[in-house]
Amino acid sequence: MFQNFRQSMTWLHTWFGLVIGFVLIVVFFFGSLSVFDREFDRWALPDTRFDPQPMPSFDQVLLPALQKIEPDEADYAANMPLLHDPAKGPLTPRIELPADEYWAYTTHRDPVLSMGVGFKVPLAKDPDGHNHIHGNATIDPRSGAAVRADQLKIGSEWFYPMHYSLNWPWMNLGIFIVGLAALVMLAALVSGVVMHRKVFREFFTFRPKKHTQRSALDLHNLTGVVALPFHFFFAFTGLVIFGAFYFLPVSQFQLKGLHDQHEVVEAAETGLPHQAAGVPAPLASVDAMVAQAKQRWAGRDMAGEVGFLMVHHVGDTNSYVSVYRAGSDRVALVGEGIHFKGSTGEPLFEDPPRSPVSEVNEFLTGLHLQHFEHWLLRWLYVLGGLLGCVCIATGFVFFVEKRKRQHAKAGVQGSRVVDALAVTTVTGMVIAATGMLVANRLLPADLAGKGDWEKAAFFGVWALAMLHAFVRSAPVAQARLNPAWREQCWTIAALAVAAVLLNGLTTGDHLVKTVFTDTYWAVAGVDLSLLVSAGIAVAVARLLARREQAQCPTPAQADTNSSDSAAEVAHV
Repeated sequence: MFQNFRQSMTWLHTWFGLVIGFVLIVVFFFGSLSVFDREFDRWALPDTRFDPQPMPSFDQVLLPALQKIEPDEADYAANMPLLHDPAKGPLTPRIELPADEYWAYTTHRDPVLSMGVGFKVPLAKDPDGHNHIHGNATIDPRSGAAVRADQLKIGSEWFYPMHYSLNWPWMNLGIFIVGLAALVMLAALVSGVVMHRKVFREFFTFRPKKHTQRSALDLHNLTGVVALPFHFFFAFTGLVIFGAFYFLPVSQFQLKGLHDQHEVVEAAETGLPHQAAGVPAPLASVDAMVAQAKQRWAGRDMAGEVGFLMVHHVGDTNSYVSVYRAGSDRVALVGEGIHFKGSTGEPLFEDPPRSPVSEVNEFLTGLHLQHFEHWLLRWLYVLGGLLGCVCIATGFVFFVEKRKRQHAKAGVQGSRVVDALAVTTVTGMVIAATGMLVANRLLPADLAGKGDWEKAAFFGVWALAMLHAFVRSAPVAQARLNPAWREQCWTIAALAVAAVLLNGLTTGDHLVKTVFTDTYWAVAGVDLSLLVSAGIAVAVARLLARREQAQCPTPAQADTNSSDSAAEVAHV
């Protein structure tokens, strides 16, 4: 089929890259935004614009708030029929569930605190299994007051899940699609290295004044080479982090007996009760346990705050409390957990020193999830992710430019379809994200279900961008540029500026205030990034306008350009 191995790698890189590129560019873009997901949360929820807070008192603040949480309606409706055993008793329309576990989580960038309750299902089909209906809440840790549940944390609850699941929760299909794309991406990276034998030269080669096909290929090669280690590392570590999830059907069903036995053995080794005893017992002061944990960390020369706290088997004599350190001062995702007996507060178990294998795993996981405080490294993550977007986008452009004249002569619509899809997933995706921010500021703050309206705005705007891309793609069938690229760049600029202006008008937190008078970099950073994006979009729109004006659509000129293009990219 192919004359040599390099040609086969070229075919693999081209077609695998095209097919998965539409998924990967979404993953890269929203992965870049997720680096500052908490800052987007602050921008989207003006009531949470205050300084980050440490874990507050459990006894005085968290416990009263946890006791007010109710089971999530959707979780109850979906899972109660699956977990309840009708042979043991009737399933009434709604029964009160006892709390079995509490948890609370915060980071060094979170003013608000996330918390939740696991409610135990009575008369369960599998009493020894994990039979929980969950309820979650977000509170102001200064007072314990709940943040409205129908408001959307756009950064951590939308942009971040889009990065790894495409926000497609049905049967977890989005997670599996992203995993498959990451796996294929590794093959595309290897095949790209095989294709481009002169990698070092391509690192320094970019000719922006050449025709579109040549400059797109230069930029594709340049961004691919510069960020190659970044791309490979994140594709690989993403697969490692979700490895257990991908094999969940096997571990949950075929290996369930072995898994349950392992939990029993682990509980015996650590002294942490696997099951509740069924004997009621009060909960001792968790604040005292937290103070002990901090003293132990300080004694090991690693003083720090609590990042995650969990109470197991609530109200039972087998209850125990797990306190984990916030590891924002290091790259590795390490909790240094200390566990206490819930009824007395005495230490039960302290996480042992890590093995070399676990240290490597925690370092790779931490490097991918970037919970650390290093701001410069965070911006390098953003740069690497955006370089991935540019690499994929220019790959789309090169694919279309290389084939559209031939397709125009043959009357084939392939290039037109690919170009419209490329517009949808490059500029259309950015329009959807900025449009969501505009909707966040335009919708009334007290609107019921405001988060659902923002989600609808996101997909609605993206659908309109896709429709526009296809409607305006007719010139591609005539071997010319699609004006949708230029028009959507102007739209991005307009929406980005509108988002900044609306933020200032609706909240009073304009850039003069957030930068100079009452500095709040979480909001200022989002506004400044939007303005920079608007500037880039305007520059690209003007460049595309000049390219459209310089086009030569006559057949004779098209043949000449096609011959020149073929000669210049013959090495690919």
